[in-house]
Amino acid sequence: MIQIHCPYCGETLPELEFTYAGEAHIDRPENPSDQTDDQWESFLFLRENVKGPHFERWRHAHGCGRFFNAVRNTITDRFYITYKAGEPRPDLATLLEEDK
Repeated sequence: MIQIHCPYCGETLPELEFTYAGEAHIDRPENPSDQTDDQWESFLFLRENVKGPHFERWRHAHGCGRFFNAVRNTITDRFYITYKAGEPRPDLATLLEEDK
């Protein structure tokens, strides 16, 4: 079973405690009404589908209920790091170097 660390609670718990919430670090348009239909569609539905390390949002649904970000390898399901929402994106090269 996959274990996920909640950066708010400080606990590492089974994946069943959490829900996946999509790709992390997606900027919402300031004025959605100014977007064309194609631009709005792109914002809502088009996401990267990377093979390997991926920046994701998760929610501790059965705990504190808060959203946080994580870097997870989509091939191995290994979590490199979890961090609080609003914190800057960690440097991926540094994370991968530390993993060696």
